[in-house]
Amino acid sequence: MHSLWAIGLALLASSAQAALTDVTLDNGMRVIVHEDHRAPVMVSQVWYRAGAMDEFNGTTGVAHVLEHMMFKGTQKVPAGEFSKRIAAAGGRENAFTSRDYTAYFQQMQKDRLELSMQLEADRMANLVISDELFAKEIQVVMEERRLRTDDQPQSVVYERLMATAYQTHPYRRPIIGWMDDLENMTAQDARDWYARWYAPDNATLVVAGDVNADEVVAMAKRHFGALPARTLPPRKPQEEPAQIGTKRIVVKVPAQLPYLLMVWHAPTLKDWEKDTDPYALQILAGVLSGNDSARLQKSLVKTRQIAVNASAGYDAVTRGPGLFMVDATPAPGKSVALLEKSIRNEIARIQQDGISEAELARVKAQVIAADVYQRDSLFYQAMQLGEYVSVGLPPEALARRVDRLRAVTAEAVQAAAKQWLQDDRLSVAELDPQPLKPQKQRAAMPGVRHAN
Repeated sequence: MHSLWAIGLALLASSAQAALTDVTLDNGMRVIVHEDHRAPVMVSQVWYRAGAMDEFNGTTGVAHVLEHMMFKGTQKVPAGEFSKRIAAAGGRENAFTSRDYTAYFQQMQKDRLELSMQLEADRMANLVISDELFAKEIQVVMEERRLRTDDQPQSVVYERLMATAYQTHPYRRPIIGWMDDLENMTAQDARDWYARWYAPDNATLVVAGDVNADEVVAMAKRHFGALPARTLPPRKPQEEPAQIGTKRIVVKVPAQLPYLLMVWHAPTLKDWEKDTDPYALQILAGVLSGNDSARLQKSLVKTRQIAVNASAGYDAVTRGPGLFMVDATPAPGKSVALLEKSIRNEIARIQQDGISEAELARVKAQVIAADVYQRDSLFYQAMQLGEYVSVGLPPEALARRVDRLRAVTAEAVQAAAKQWLQDDRLSVAELDPQPLKPQKQRAAMPGVRHAN
């Protein structure tokens, strides 16, 4: 571990020394360039600060549907041509939609960056959404929903628990959308979403790789600079009201095994220099899960054998309210009730007795090394920058993240567990498996390709 740790610190140091340029064009578009000259490649990403949380009831899923439609052509670049041109240039591309943003990316040789910008600027301003192509693509999205959610018992549990844990916040709605909304969505819904949010002053271009920042900014000005800014709709705060008691649901769907999902309302990173709990909660997630020495794995899976798996998760970087999650699958013959009680006991031990310095050091090494190695990937360098700025955090917050994690104390982890992992903040979902039905063979639906 010590040699890996030394390598990780060296990688971090070299990453920190890499040049970062952050400018805003006259039309409001932000351009961030991260120079990394280790290989003659680059990744280019366009991030729109519009995701599922910006949708209205009745049109859930429209952000993701529009992501699909962005590949369906402009007057200059007919349907299907975008991907063909990137592939012909030796690159690869894709897109993804989250609750907080929608992003589009290309990975290519560095001398192909201009092609990427030409194509992205064109579809930022000139997308054509025909009724005919929309009618075909909405079928693809509905099939994606069936495959990824309706046919996946744990995904159904997650979706239903989000709709329970969040009382008013848009995070209660699925990114893919409710099926009824997809069935009734029109091409005009997609056109309205595009007109509302797809503008340079709601976008960030992130370029990382073997590039010259001044040249990238000049290129961005040429291709994106002429696009007019738009008056963006005002965004409401949409604060989630405090939960005032445990919520509990049972989900009955065909499945092989029971399943337990527990979520607590928790803070996210807003003021990165002053906030401490988000960093402590990340370390707490590492104490509970992450490797064979972590508490849930060691106690529930290996020693007591009451679970076949158990993990904890927490995401500090979001536009909206956060959750701390624990999920587990009971071992054959073990009840969900016993599993939940055992998880609660493990959390109570941390709340009452805290964690040891050795445990804290191990988890810090694990969490920080994972962070450092991820940053060693060109793609994830750009991804993390895009994610941070899209939720309103500065690039400096990302650069200093490891320092903030390293500063977390054992007392801070214990205090965060006490404050945030309380029953009044807790929502619990239990999967009650129903008999499996024979699956009908569905015809393959072409085009299910983009991540949601």
